Amino acid sequence: MSDTQRDVLITGIGLVSSLGEGIGTHLDVFARGPGLQPNIRSDGFAPYFVHGLPPIDWSRQIPKKGDQRQMETWQKLGTYSAGLALEDAGIPMDEAVRSEIDMVVAAGGGERDAAVDAMVLERARGANDVETVINETLSTELRPTLFLAQLSNLLAGNISIVHKVTGSSRTFMGEEAAGISALYSARARIASGQSEICLVGSAFSAERKDLLLNFDLAGLLLRDEWRPVFARSGAHQGIAVGSVGAFLVLESPAHAARRSARAYARLTSAVGDRGRRGGGKTAKRFADLLPAASGGSDELMVLSGATGIEELTAAERAVLAERYPGAAVRAYGTMLGHSFEAQMPAGVAIAAGALARGMALPAFDTGEERAAGAPPRRAVVTSIGHLHAEGVCLVEKIEDSPA
Repeated sequence: MSDTQRDVLITGIGLVSSLGEGIGTHLDVFARGPGLQPNIRSDGFAPYFVHGLPPIDWSRQIPKKGDQRQMETWQKLGTYSAGLALEDAGIPMDEAVRSEIDMVVAAGGGERDAAVDAMVLERARGANDVETVINETLSTELRPTLFLAQLSNLLAGNISIVHKVTGSSRTFMGEEAAGISALYSARARIASGQSEICLVGSAFSAERKDLLLNFDLAGLLLRDEWRPVFARSGAHQGIAVGSVGAFLVLESPAHAARRSARAYARLTSAVGDRGRRGGGKTAKRFADLLPAASGGSDELMVLSGATGIEELTAAERAVLAERYPGAAVRAYGTMLGHSFEAQMPAGVAIAAGALARGMALPAFDTGEERAAGAPPRRAVVTSIGHLHAEGVCLVEKIEDSPA
């Protein structure tokens, strides 16, 4: 292991959301300028709002139907976006080449069988011996593989099987904290010399009524009236969930040079923290993670992964305004929705793409976000988790980046 910290380059991006697939598609949508409208679904989910997936031909990145059938949506989404990242980085489908790629994944739990859940409730309603009814239903109706599919590291397993990425593998759990930790770990391995190339990212499937129920019971969801993230307050605050798959290929400069790969941007830092909330503690930890302001405010773009929960969002905005006065701040959850484990990887993907294209992102909320003065050279990407964890990534422009 080298004592000198190496640069870490972002050479591949795989991004899928309600806006489409591919970083180029997302940037093209953003290029339409102010007044952008997110793709939101409320039908079937009212009174809540979901940034759902567009139609996807899964076979483009997951050729075998058998592989598709045994994956739940979040696993297909992750495997698909991982394939996009590898393809974007120009890495051939060669087992010898891909066996050298390490992988760090942030993942949640598996999906439930909603039909069986409904059957259990129906059969148990009015039964004299509820426990027996529940046990009999579960033992006869649940498919045996459902229990295996709950394993969070199956996403990494499916990526290994489909895309032949068979280097070391790590999976983090813990919602937003998992996405932060995955980026921290992947970046640290390359910077220290433990890895030369790494695939890192996550996926979140928002169109799950079981999850919406869980979040609603905790009082976390935006309901009845949709608003941009920074405009959520009072009775109209909370999370609008979004389906997102976001993976990045990170490389050392030497490894990228050996295969003549072009980099989108440099992942200069990825840090995180967590602790008790309340009494200004969250704001203090978050402020301590932010890099120092340098250069003019026009050179900096801030991509905020804010949830839309009023107290947390207000605290983050106050800290950002103090540290980076005049900088353009964009709450990308306004356009993509909130994607928990995938939130930070998605923000880094958008930042790297925008820096490479030399693009000043337009305001996603013209009432709350100021216009950018010029294309940025640095991007600070933030994530303050809905229950715990704070994270910050610094992404910097490199010359001669791909458009």
